[in-house]
Amino acid sequence: MTQKTRNELWWLIISVDYNYSRISIADHELNGQTLTLWLEDKQDFKNTLDECLQLHIPVKHFTRLIKAENMNSYEGQRTHAKKKYVYSTRIAISEPMHWYNYDATPAEQQHARETLLKTILTQLVENEIFAYNYEFQ
Repeated sequence: MTQKTRNELWWLIISVDYNYSRISIADHELNGQTLTLWLEDKQDFKNTLDECLQLHIPVKHFTRLIKAENMNSYEGQRTHAKKKYVYSTRIAISEPMHWYNYDATPAEQQHARETLLKTILTQLVENEIFAYNYEFQ
């Protein structure tokens, strides 16, 4: 993420008083190797996407999040092929991006995008706090 994008995200975070639930995804586009999110304050809706903050996220980061959050799998039971006992395990529905594009419902897709945004915002704030505390030790 560029420093300019970080600064713009910080201004957005500050303008919503650190209340992430006020930040909404006005639109999104999955294009090749990039997921683009257009962000805005729910209490200050923009007239056009040009007025929104654009956040470009590499698809590999989105894929990692889907897998880490177990969005493309479920808890299920399997039977061992040779020993015939039943055990609980995570069962993958499909690969993360295939799941997102073809298997996930629109609500699941939206949840995945919102989880990604919340993760990015949380990491940004935590990294800044860590850097600030480290600087003054």
